[in-house]
Amino acid sequence: MLYSDVSLARKLINKASHEGRPYLFAVNFEGDEALFIENPLHQQAIGFCTPSASNKQTRPAKNQKGDIAPEPLPPELYKRKWDIVQKALLRGDTYLANLTVRTPIHCTTSLESIFLQSSSPYQLYIPERFVCFSPERFVKISSTGRISTNPMKGTIDAALPNAEQSLLDDIKETEEHNTIVDLLRNDISMWADDVHIKRFRYVEKITTNAGELFQASSEIEGQLPSDYRQHMGDIIFDMLPAGSCTGAPKKSTVDIIRRAEGENRGYYTGVFGYFDGSSLDSAVLIRFIEKENGCFFFRSGGGITARSNWKNEYQETLQKIYLPL
Repeated sequence: MLYSDVSLARKLINKASHEGRPYLFAVNFEGDEALFIENPLHQQAIGFCTPSASNKQTRPAKNQKGDIAPEPLPPELYKRKWDIVQKALLRGDTYLANLTVRTPIHCTTSLESIFLQSSSPYQLYIPERFVCFSPERFVKISSTGRISTNPMKGTIDAALPNAEQSLLDDIKETEEHNTIVDLLRNDISMWADDVHIKRFRYVEKITTNAGELFQASSEIEGQLPSDYRQHMGDIIFDMLPAGSCTGAPKKSTVDIIRRAEGENRGYYTGVFGYFDGSSLDSAVLIRFIEKENGCFFFRSGGGITARSNWKNEYQETLQKIYLPL
């Protein structure tokens, strides 16, 4: 069920986790709407997939392959948004801000078909609203209370010469990645002890309908208190919105990107997750197509720092418009 009272969803997550009952949840970026479904493997209203569970197999297969063609935001309009963020960076109000845009697309398939054919590790499908095929984990919480997160920052076309090393050597991408790792380490430390970086800037390949991309991630982990199951909802909500899709410092940066973007993100860059009765896995809602009044839109973005070049950032928003089929 969808709840405009997100405090109720938070309590339901706490209660179901403590009692060991499986559930699916999602929270939008603004924090004013949430989804909570108990025993989600036994329903078909909402489609989801995580590395550990999926209800795809309960839905009839569709062979409706298709493609998407973007109608890019005019560069001057993107530059106007970018300028708002850049001025805030120069004032010192933020040192990293995630700027996103909403791009109209021509889509020759359906949201459901994209969901059924996607190979991404994390997927969420709400009929007539959106489909998400995210490669990025938010947090994973084991049955022993071990919490980990895998912020993803840094993207490059894998077909470029020496692409992987170029990504790792890029000063702007490195600074952006360092900032988000530090932010997420602090977020986890609100509840966990022994917080440390387990893996730093490892590179993974993502296959899309337009080619392959390299993306850089890090893994941060810590240990939650023994009564963590009673507070699962509190742990998740205290870390929202997701730091990898906001920036740092988080509170002031959220205000800046709201001014720059000029519209709500909705579930885009929110989070969703599945609890199987003993452990939880969740994702950031990126790689996101939404449907509104019969029209389709792809949301994408990237991190802006004082070193950013607006043309490069504009191209990155377009590079992230793809189908993972």
